[in-house]
Amino acid sequence: MASSMRLILLIAALLVAAASPAAAQKRIALSFDDIPRAPGAWLTPDQRTVMLIAALERGGVDQAAFFVTTGNLEHPHGSGGEDRIQAYVAAGHVIANHSHSHGWAHSTPVADYVADIDRASAWLQGRPGYRPWYRFPFLDEGRDTRERRDALRAALRERSLANGYVTVDTYDWFIEERLKEAVAAGREIDRDALRDLYVESIVEASNFTDSVARETLGRSPAHMILLHETDIAALYIDDAVAALRADGWEIITADEAYADPIAVAEPDTLFLGGGRIAALAHVRGGRPARELVSEWTEEDHLTRQFNSRVLHQTEDE
Repeated sequence: MASSMRLILLIAALLVAAASPAAAQKRIALSFDDIPRAPGAWLTPDQRTVMLIAALERGGVDQAAFFVTTGNLEHPHGSGGEDRIQAYVAAGHVIANHSHSHGWAHSTPVADYVADIDRASAWLQGRPGYRPWYRFPFLDEGRDTRERRDALRAALRERSLANGYVTVDTYDWFIEERLKEAVAAGREIDRDALRDLYVESIVEASNFTDSVARETLGRSPAHMILLHETDIAALYIDDAVAALRADGWEIITADEAYADPIAVAEPDTLFLGGGRIAALAHVRGGRPARELVSEWTEEDHLTRQFNSRVLHQTEDE
């Protein structure tokens, strides 16, 4: 009851904030997960980092957040990963905790899960560019029981770690996986169509979530989009940023995004895997859960789009 009352008061405060002229502005920050990731379809990890930093600079992105999965440094593809992480920071970006092992919270004992957070924190703390944010892998905050969810929330508070939530989810990783499969199979790739699909998925998912936010909160909050360190990001993130700006979005820093009032919300729901806006909307009620997430996070939709547009494949193939 107390948590529900806190959420009601928070939403009331957010509705008051809607009176501000700035509330009409769409604002979004960029974040990239799973750093350092394995090689993609075309680029080595070193090439990808260089190209991604250059693309963010071309796009005028002053600060993105890179969420580090420290266990990736122990894999062969993690060789040189520390240097790549430092390169992101040297370019003005920030780093934060994305666990050591990238496990599912709902299927891991709480003590083991928290120990994994601590292991990543031990590597990150004190490094340049570090922010005390923790992003749950798979956006799984303990989706099976409220007891597990609340224990993990308490563990973050005890460690002075803020939830590195997202508002806009994307399945860019899924597009990348379809690309890797197609390249491995020797399929011809329409690179212009791939770029357009990537850009469209980002803009459409952002606008969808913003519409849910305005309906739920009465305003557009500072958004945080979930992306991944992929080849397609290195190749096309500047195109996506340009498209967002053309659509009326302002690109802000991760620090600005996490200063929004929704940063202190702890929605009393287990429907958390679609991001914070979807969770707040679910608590409010009025729409089925399936209507709170974008079709651009549906694998069947993305598969059809990729096959028809990028591979020029008919439905019969």
